[in-house]
Amino acid sequence: MSRFPNNLTIADGEDRVQTMDETFELDMEKEFEMAGEPFEEDKEFENAVGRTMFDTANSKDHTVTVIVPKGKTGIIAAQSLVRIASLPPERGGDGRKYIGAVVEGPFAEPDGLRGDSPLMVTTTARGGIFMPPYHGRVQVGILGEETEDGSVVPPRFRPIPNSPVFVLDDQETAAKLGLGGDIAIGYAVGFDDLPVQIPSNRKSVLPRHLGILGTTGGGKTTTVSGQVMQYQQAKMATILFDTEGEYTAIGFPTEDKNMIRLLASQGKVPAGANNVHVYHLVGRETTADKSTSTHSFKVDFSSLSPYSAADILGLTEAQRDRFIKAYDVLKLVLRDLDIFPKRGNKHEETQVLEIDEFESGYPQVTLSRLIDIVGFFLDFLSKKSDGDKPNKKSKDKTPETSEAEAAAFQTFEPFNFEFKDDKARSIIRRRISTVDTKSEVSWGALKSKLWLLHRTKVFDVPAPAIPYKQMLQPGHVSIVDLSDTDSPIINNLVIATILRGLQLAQEEAYKEAQSKATNPTPTMIIIEEAHEFLSRERIAKMENLYQQVARIARRGRKRWLGLTFVTQLPQHLPDEVLGLVNNYILHKIGDSNVISRLKRSIGGIDDGLWNRLPNLAPGQAIVSMASMTRPLLVSINPTPCKLRMID
Repeated sequence: MSRFPNNLTIADGEDRVQTMDETFELDMEKEFEMAGEPFEEDKEFENAVGRTMFDTANSKDHTVTVIVPKGKTGIIAAQSLVRIASLPPERGGDGRKYIGAVVEGPFAEPDGLRGDSPLMVTTTARGGIFMPPYHGRVQVGILGEETEDGSVVPPRFRPIPNSPVFVLDDQETAAKLGLGGDIAIGYAVGFDDLPVQIPSNRKSVLPRHLGILGTTGGGKTTTVSGQVMQYQQAKMATILFDTEGEYTAIGFPTEDKNMIRLLASQGKVPAGANNVHVYHLVGRETTADKSTSTHSFKVDFSSLSPYSAADILGLTEAQRDRFIKAYDVLKLVLRDLDIFPKRGNKHEETQVLEIDEFESGYPQVTLSRLIDIVGFFLDFLSKKSDGDKPNKKSKDKTPETSEAEAAAFQTFEPFNFEFKDDKARSIIRRRISTVDTKSEVSWGALKSKLWLLHRTKVFDVPAPAIPYKQMLQPGHVSIVDLSDTDSPIINNLVIATILRGLQLAQEEAYKEAQSKATNPTPTMIIIEEAHEFLSRERIAKMENLYQQVARIARRGRKRWLGLTFVTQLPQHLPDEVLGLVNNYILHKIGDSNVISRLKRSIGGIDDGLWNRLPNLAPGQAIVSMASMTRPLLVSINPTPCKLRMID
């Protein structure tokens, strides 16, 4: 048999083909016979897929070039994990072992020629047949140095040239990459059967928060619904803010033909999530089926931080100043009228001292009472003459001034009955008269915004409160349906209120669990359309809201409370929010500017994966988790649950 299986041949017409000189080939065969037996590799190279090459001027830190013989290029694929085992010192090596991952390639290169050399280009352009011997080349990113016990530590050196390279099998790859767990995400691309899983029982993973980002049509909804199903099966508590009503049918099996086909390919069948409950605002509709467990709820304005409320309402600086002044006056009036805290009630007095208004509101501060106080301010200002400023000290006022002020308060008709009698009016007048304020325009604009909010009839109305403790039960899936509000402001107020309530409830559960030497129920809160809740454009004006979310994020990490931010517009998500997230599932993102920004915020993803992000197919995603040694390109599992409004 010839030792030259790949001969240089040049087409010459349709029927005649010229080959290399047969005499030359026979002479070479004789030379091989005279040399003896064929060359045999050392045992260190047995089963090796390739060898490391020398570095060049274009070499980079933490990556090495590996040359792969032609017959083995199909063994090593993109994302493959490899072991680089240097030769022993007596053979010219250093005896170290390294674990790496293929970050570029495999590429095919002709032996001794450039792929774009004139000979290759000319023969191809003229219809020639030229197939010289070739080899494969891959770039391997070094993940770490492998110790004797099999653990991987940060590398201190580079692999030396001519080190044998071995491909790890799927089982060893999963162990090295940390892909074990009870939450299944999908299968790694480039492997025959390598499931990607994460653990729900490790505080260092999901409680460190998750970002699911990607443009429309990339598969985010499928990913979210599949994760909810997995969380429920792992006995986690899940709360999902559904702004479009897409997930209210998640308790039923999918009816999508394409999804059913994909499930069948994995040996799975459609199935709905268990223990699903849909919550909706009182007076608002829900997209949930009648057979689904549904619950209406109200929002107490007093549970919302006044500073966060001002952020969400988008108040101007002047309106914000008047909002806080009205809020402070109302607190004093509630005390004066013995509404809160009641005289002699030590518990309520202590409660007042412990209130942090940057995190929560003041008890008994309802939206209607606040509107009444704003109305008193506005009516008082409108009936004061230019010479009689409402902030004059009492010693400077004439009897005529006091009578005018009293008359102003007698004509305004408040909404709340506790403000209607003369005693209440006198108390309110006294409190307002000490406030330095003016500008009827700003007070009027503030009152209009508060009235628009009040007309939604979702605040402080007769309805059940939000059952936070029930939401935090193991395996409980709570879908908060906000699809019928038609108002991002209402959505954001509801989300902020529930976030704070869940945080307090989880802290109580954490204290109780600690007293029993156990852990509270792991909880995941999923915020759809996260860019609407915390906008990049408005983050400078929503500092208090962001700080509230940041506090929840920081405290949640220690209390098994995780946040998931989902958006199809990652360019509108603030850097401050990205800084809170340690885990990512990135679907297709085509905008290079967005990718560049994400690269600055997300570490550990190599350029090879970033370059693939704009061209990902629906259902594919780059997965980067705290439990994983390195990010992977993953084919996300199909969801067995039913989704609304999908293509």
